[in-house]
Amino acid sequence: MKNIIISILSLAFIFAVIGCAEDTNPRIRVRNERQDKANVQIQTSGGNTININDVLSGQTTEYLMVAEGIMTATAVIQKEPVSPVTNFFGEKNNNYTIIIQMGNPPTLRVFRE
Repeated sequence: MKNIIISILSLAFIFAVIGCAEDTNPRIRVRNERQDKANVQIQTSGGNTININDVLSGQTTEYLMVAEGIMTATAVIQKEPVSPVTNFFGEKNNNYTIIIQMGNPPTLRVFRE
C-alpha cells in the first residue's frame, strides 16, 4: 500500500514538473558562406523587422530571440545584383541558422537545430 502511494505521488510530481516547463521563443542567427559581407533583414509575421548588418565572409552571428511565426529573410550581399529571399516558420523551442550559400545566383537556406 505504501509503495502505491509513493508511486502516485511520484507521478504527480513528474506531471507537475512537465506542466511547469516554459516554452521559449525561437532564436535566429546568420552564417555567411560567401566571399563578401552581407546584410540580412528578417521580417516577422508580427510586423517587426530585425536587421543583422555587416556579416563578414565565414562569420556566424550570435543568436537573437524573435517571436514565433512566419519570417521572411532577405540578404543584401556586397557586389551582388541579386538579393536572395527565403520564408520559414519559426517555432518555439527551436534555433535557426540562416545560411547565405555560395553559388550563382546566391541562395539562402534555413537550418533548424
